[in-house]
Amino acid sequence: MYFEDYEPGSVHEFGSIRVDEEEVLAFGRRFDPQVFHTDPEAAERTEYGGLIASGWHTAGLMMRLYSDHYLSKVATLVSPGVDNLRWLRPVRPGDELSLRVTVAEARRSRSKPDRGLVRSDVEVLNQRGEVVMTLSALNFFLCRTPG
Repeated sequence: MYFEDYEPGSVHEFGSIRVDEEEVLAFGRRFDPQVFHTDPEAAERTEYGGLIASGWHTAGLMMRLYSDHYLSKVATLVSPGVDNLRWLRPVRPGDELSLRVTVAEARRSRSKPDRGLVRSDVEVLNQRGEVVMTLSALNFFLCRTPG
């Protein structure tokens, strides 16, 4: 896929990826050492009633699906970042996550007409179809045809 293939309004759904308990614990212990990410017994006594994945771990799982299924293998350049990252529901070991990505905007660069910027609204869903995380991603893609 090239820049021209990311049509505003188009919706792409794909997944899934399983949330593994050992990965939740390892990530939590290394990067987000809060009890509800690192200790299953202590997590039972928190408001979450059990172990939950760090939001940053969830973002990493999202990125895996996004890279594997949405980003172009031939035309992806860089990303200047994301906006409006929100964690809406806890993600638990055993959950199966999938993505729904809507192309919100696509515009060709004026200064570098060989590429365009795509803004994509990303929703991460669990196996019940509940949205657990959202963000707006920005990505540059090469154009199939020069401007």
